[in-house]
Amino acid sequence: MCRNIRVLHNFQPPTTDDEVREAALQFVRKVSGSTHPSRANTAAFDRAIDEIAAATRRMLDELVTNAPPKNREDEAIKGRERHEKRMEREVRIRTAAV
Repeated sequence: MCRNIRVLHNFQPPTTDDEVREAALQFVRKVSGSTHPSRANTAAFDRAIDEIAAATRRMLDELVTNAPPKNREDEAIKGRERHEKRMEREVRIRTAAV
């Protein structure tokens, strides 16, 4: 999965439409291989973002869980810790290769 796409389900406060749209944008960028479409492709790019955001919002609204809602700050801390471990691993690999 693209590391820029975040889990959006089961948060308190609930996921906003802006967060859903940002995830849709990241998905379209990844799939298209382009961060900025040409003028000729802008309409298709924007339409895809709108459709994916709408489908994502419907899915999030329909998902059911018994798990307690996640805390955004706690999840951000966990994400930073995973990033730090990844970076440490990469440094060890590079150092070992030299």
